[in-house]
Amino acid sequence: MLTSAWLDGLSLGDPVAADPLEGGYASKTFRVRTSEGRSVVVKTQDNLPPDLYALEADGLDALRSPGGFAVPEVLRVTPHFIVLTDLGTSQPSPTYWEDAGRALALQHLRTADRFGYDRDNYLGVLPQRNPWTTDGHAFFAEHRLLRYLEEPNCHRQLPEEDRRRLERVAGRLPQLIPPQGPALLHGDLWHGNLLPAPTGAPALIDPAVYYGWPEADLSTLLIYGRLSDELFTAYEEIHPLTPGWRERLPLLHLRELLSITAHTPDVPDTVSEIHTILKSFD
Repeated sequence: MLTSAWLDGLSLGDPVAADPLEGGYASKTFRVRTSEGRSVVVKTQDNLPPDLYALEADGLDALRSPGGFAVPEVLRVTPHFIVLTDLGTSQPSPTYWEDAGRALALQHLRTADRFGYDRDNYLGVLPQRNPWTTDGHAFFAEHRLLRYLEEPNCHRQLPEEDRRRLERVAGRLPQLIPPQGPALLHGDLWHGNLLPAPTGAPALIDPAVYYGWPEADLSTLLIYGRLSDELFTAYEEIHPLTPGWRERLPLLHLRELLSITAHTPDVPDTVSEIHTILKSFD
């Protein structure tokens, strides 16, 4: 798949090859090489919400901050594709994990007075609802857990008792999760969205940003781990966590598991994992 429209107006030469890249649920992703020896990353797909790529660009812009993660530059965005600078396939620097921990801690120091975001966006291809909300427990319960019960794949795959368990656990969040202020979150921070930049420094891609509990970012990052403990040690030097945070991560990870279930018609292992977590916190 190769089209010259991707590079129109970018003064990068003509596209000569498009190599598929792994990762990402919503899009087909390519490293596109040009006649001038340059390369960019193009994400494209038919039948996506027309604002999905514009909102991805907004999320990338929101994550840029001094001392923080490297973030690819948005070169072009349309309803049908987005063109990004290519981070390449670099090796991590010797201080990669410590730098990632500090960058994430600095990101989580960017706060707001409410939970949510100034617009709705997407997790995968499903809407992520971000209404400004003063109560973090109510925000997570309604907009990060219970909202998935209305999705057809979740309704079909989750047994009735687990749907009721989810409602009970959502109602008990004030007893299960200590108060945390709203911080700027990546929103989909699994290890596939954390990678080395050309300098070897840590970089982020594919955001689903909002202001929420910092532990929600950590839950997906650690549970889908293959990470170094150096990341969390460096993180806590800047942004200390409330004791018991590791034990709470499965509960916060429910949101990601529910999203996977909502996107996919047959994920028995994920449904089983949801069942196990709900039983342990019910």
